[in-house]
Amino acid sequence: MTEGQVFKIHSDFYYVDTGNGTFECKVREVLKKQREKILAGDFVEFENGHITKILPRKNFIKRPAVANVDRIIIVSALKEPDLDLHQLNRYVSLAKYYNIPAVLCFNKEDLNWEKSLKNKITDIYKKLGFEIVFTSAKEHKGIKAFEQLLEGKISVLCGNSGAGKSSLVNAINPQLNLKTKAVSEKLQRGTHTTRHCEIIKINDNSKIVDTPGFSNVKFDFILPADVDLLFDEIAQFRAGCKYSDCLHIKEDGCNVLANLDKIDPSRYESYLAFVEEAREFKEKIKYEGQKEEYTKKLVHNKTFAKISEKKRRSARNTLKQKIYKEYENDNENE
Repeated sequence: MTEGQVFKIHSDFYYVDTGNGTFECKVREVLKKQREKILAGDFVEFENGHITKILPRKNFIKRPAVANVDRIIIVSALKEPDLDLHQLNRYVSLAKYYNIPAVLCFNKEDLNWEKSLKNKITDIYKKLGFEIVFTSAKEHKGIKAFEQLLEGKISVLCGNSGAGKSSLVNAINPQLNLKTKAVSEKLQRGTHTTRHCEIIKINDNSKIVDTPGFSNVKFDFILPADVDLLFDEIAQFRAGCKYSDCLHIKEDGCNVLANLDKIDPSRYESYLAFVEEAREFKEKIKYEGQKEEYTKKLVHNKTFAKISEKKRRSARNTLKQKIYKEYENDNENE
């Protein structure tokens, strides 16, 4: 049995890096029956070109699907497209939800951007403990600092399309020649050039995950009362609220509202938007439910594919029909 890390998935083929070479693999049928989804970044066991086991993950991101990353580098453009703090807060909160350290990179410093933004960015995010770097892929400014962020780690880059993620990686290692695309003047946004997740080695000990993007981040998978946990500056006041399920919007005795002057308005606005999305999720599960049947079972510390009740019932019916048919045939032959 050989161990390795999945660095690319294409169609039904999984490309695994063992450190001594790369192997093209398929998934063993038992894993398919268990509906085990293999992600880029997963460590796996394989033999004879077939993946037999997925090793435990230290973390994962559901969309885009990637596992076992060390940090998220959130890349934002200072101009073209204009800096969107609300979208930045989405990425920051997503990293918080998955408990993955995040670093903020602000690119396109060479353009004619509002310099007062730098103070605003520092005031908001430096106080929250984020490491920040300003770069220009075009003029090669801040590239050394950006490269140091990636040193010795597997980093996933996220941010709006057109922010310059691929350009930054190309600035570190031009031989990679990742595809880039200009920002639309009309829409003020770029288009994604990456179609699937792939782990790319950018130097001897650093890797990045090239992803199709995080443009559809929406907090429709969390309950409203838990959204404040994604905002450290809000969460620090929640214990002082009169009600344990306080949403910090207009409730009596809300400690967050009493300390609203200590929270940046753009961050609080993002919080309110995420709460609304979470409310939609709550309504959805309230009326639709989320019953899910397990596809695996554990017996004597071994995992087996579990046959669903529907399929088991169908199998029993088929067996009964077979017995009845044999019985009828025996009677006809007597």
